[in-house]
Amino acid sequence: MTPTDAADEAGLLNFCVDESLASQRLDQALAQASGLSRARIQKLIQSGAVTVNGMPPARPSMRVAAGSRITVRLPEPEPLDLTPEDIPLEILYEDEHLLVVNKPASMVVHPAHGHARGTLVHALLHHCPDLPGINGVERPGIVHRLDKDTSGSLVVAKTEAAQRGLAALFADHALDRQYVAWCRGAPGWSEHAIDAPIGRHPAHRKKMGVRADGKRALTEARVERRFGRDFCRLRLTLHTGRTHQIRVHLSHMGHPVLGDATYARPYRPGRDVPEAAREAILALNRQALHAELLRFAHPVSGDIIECIAPWPEELRRLDAALEAGYA
Repeated sequence: MTPTDAADEAGLLNFCVDESLASQRLDQALAQASGLSRARIQKLIQSGAVTVNGMPPARPSMRVAAGSRITVRLPEPEPLDLTPEDIPLEILYEDEHLLVVNKPASMVVHPAHGHARGTLVHALLHHCPDLPGINGVERPGIVHRLDKDTSGSLVVAKTEAAQRGLAALFADHALDRQYVAWCRGAPGWSEHAIDAPIGRHPAHRKKMGVRADGKRALTEARVERRFGRDFCRLRLTLHTGRTHQIRVHLSHMGHPVLGDATYARPYRPGRDVPEAAREAILALNRQALHAELLRFAHPVSGDIIECIAPWPEELRRLDAALEAGYA
């Protein structure tokens, strides 16, 4: 689904459904194309703010056809009722339209059940007091997410123009997103395209898994460093953006991310693992996954923005310990 040239009225978004989103649910397709949350899209549909070929849809679950023209009339941004918090941010890039931060592990991106304070959104509201209520009151400016215990580069929209442009880039997978992961085992390949569909786990609704009926998910993996036959450091490039994609794919390949408590069985390195490496692994209180590089065309200026998020201290220690132990 692509934005059309008719989207020139403030608060009015127009999209034309392309083949890649044909036959999907309306709420799902619009969420992917607009960058708005699916829950917010459903509320907009129910309020009559969405039309398909000039007519209000009967329900959010209706299937969209290629060539259909969809209009979304956004209401005025709701006043933000969250309390800004003076939480330090490591800013990798900033201008009047957007900023890129190096999110630390343990920080949740936006408020949710059990995380009413201390989120990235609370920190952003302190840094940008005039941040508009893009994507709803609780997710201003948020166009993508990183898992709580994944660190690294994350881009935030500061204006509606930037939000629309970034949402289009994510919908078209037109950003270069590279992650670094420290994993168990030594792959038999140097480079591998992991092309395996991902869907919701049938029994554990907060987990994802490789499923034949899932959505296509493509991760390009390259071995950067082997640490004996025990561990490796991989560089991962995302070509799709499914929930938990890298962690699910690597677990599926038999090389789970170190410290991943969801997609790997509990692991305690044995005495055959060098002592420094064993201690560094046992000290991990997060998954060893870091969104290192983010490269994209600026949604307003068109300039190429490239941000590289430095590894956090715990991952630098882990890598150094593995290097020393397997030199």
